[in-house]
Amino acid sequence: MSKVHLLSGVLVVLVLCLGGFGGWILSLPAATAAVEAPPVPREEADAMLAALKPVKRERPLIAVIALNEATETTDYLVPAGILRRADVADVVMLASGPGPVTLYPALRVIPDATLAQFDAAHPEGADYVIVPAMSRDDDPAVLTWLTSQAAKKARIIGICAGAKVVAASGLLDGRRATTHWYYLREMLGRSPTTTHVADRRMVSDEAVTTTTGISASMPMMLTLIEAIAGRTKAEAVARDLGMGEWDAGHASGAFRLTRPFAVTVLANRMAFWNRDEFGLRLEPGVDEVSLALVADAWSRTYRSRVTSFAASADAIETRSGLRLIPDSLAHDWPETRRILPLPAERPANALDRTLDSIAARYGGATADVVAMQLEYPRVTAGR
Repeated sequence: MSKVHLLSGVLVVLVLCLGGFGGWILSLPAATAAVEAPPVPREEADAMLAALKPVKRERPLIAVIALNEATETTDYLVPAGILRRADVADVVMLASGPGPVTLYPALRVIPDATLAQFDAAHPEGADYVIVPAMSRDDDPAVLTWLTSQAAKKARIIGICAGAKVVAASGLLDGRRATTHWYYLREMLGRSPTTTHVADRRMVSDEAVTTTTGISASMPMMLTLIEAIAGRTKAEAVARDLGMGEWDAGHASGAFRLTRPFAVTVLANRMAFWNRDEFGLRLEPGVDEVSLALVADAWSRTYRSRVTSFAASADAIETRSGLRLIPDSLAHDWPETRRILPLPAERPANALDRTLDSIAARYGGATADVVAMQLEYPRVTAGR
């Protein structure tokens, strides 16, 4: 075959591939519908609180589990941060094995114990187990431990795509559930007998609760606090977080793969020569909830990445006692490349401000892409 024929063949294949990809882009909806979350009946809200009531200990023991290799940043840090600041339960950060947990898309944390160490210390099991999204849904150690905890009457809470892990364990079989909009098909593939419930940020079916995407960890934890300690306590924590409401209402139709989303992600990925690296300074006492939300958001633009830094290599203890490991040592990170939640800023406000900053730097379409990944109900012109 001559070089001319070979080149022609390559060009034909390339054109066909581009044509097919372009056809897929054009097949996507032009935008999401402008929909509102339907109201949640009072009896439904009461039923969820009843399903989440502690049944084993007066002061519950809550385990937040992680896969060492990769566990979602907000899913792992935010539940622990909110529950510890509420001080209504004993909260333990666990990992599948020894060593730190690498979070994605940013940060590293030292867990309190491994799954085996927890079992040795608490053979009766936890009251609640919180399951974040992980890089794989079928880790044998995690699945075995989950089913053993459920057998010990622990209530299981799958955050975001953590519902896929719960599904892989068999604990969603025959139950109603939800998950991050992007991973819904995968969850149902893991557990075909599961019934998806739309328009709810969280769904409880007996001893198993699941939530929609990443930002749902905040209303979910407030609901759990209300179930454990009452409405007044939950309201106080909500004020501290900067949240006015936390019911289960959710406009599922506002979150799906659209043409603007796909085009923006593609354009940002192709701009490989124009990337930003932001430094996130870790300081003792930092609010881990704000930190996680800000780091997560800036890491999902497809234009920027976040590196944590500190003055020493020692672990930095956050407001609620989580121990973070800096990625690098730095004293002179350029001011124009630093991001840090303001100490007095409430976490929900920090997320809104971050999305506004992303829009100012990369455009509103990129901020919409980030909010869509976080499944955050933010009204923008791009939707």
